[in-house]
Amino acid sequence: MASLGTERASSSSSFTPCWTYDVFLSFRGEDTRNGFADHLYFALKQKGIFTFRDDEKLERGKSISPKLLKAIEESRFAIVILSRNYASSIWCLDELAKIIKCMKETGMTILPIFYKVDPSDVQKQTGTFAEAFVKHKKENKKKVQKWRATLREVANFSGWHLQDG
Repeated sequence: MASLGTERASSSSSFTPCWTYDVFLSFRGEDTRNGFADHLYFALKQKGIFTFRDDEKLERGKSISPKLLKAIEESRFAIVILSRNYASSIWCLDELAKIIKCMKETGMTILPIFYKVDPSDVQKQTGTFAEAFVKHKKENKKKVQKWRATLREVANFSGWHLQDG
């Protein structure tokens, strides 16, 4: 992936997508922002890979910001860090739904990282993933099925499984 910037500039195909970012990082801030996500972001940046990650300064609210949706659309790859509390965030779930949509429409490549969670918990939606959906059903009943399907789809991709130890 280190050569993405030069690959983008030298492509000779008739259709050359205009990527603003090489990678979009999706993560639950409270779980990974001041640890794994930061380390990954800086390692990608050091290799010359232009990476978007949300900033704590971005406007917070119930719905995902237009700036974030645009960044997803303008990214060639998405790295999704699925952590214990990822599914508890409506923001993260909406972000993931947009990432899956871009994968289907533009060919975005998605790499999931299962960070301190078992991939089967994501696939079967057990543990903290089940708890999150019980809470979401009360306020976002219409979106819950879409979010569940999205998580199952991502859990089926080959990804990295990182645990303590």
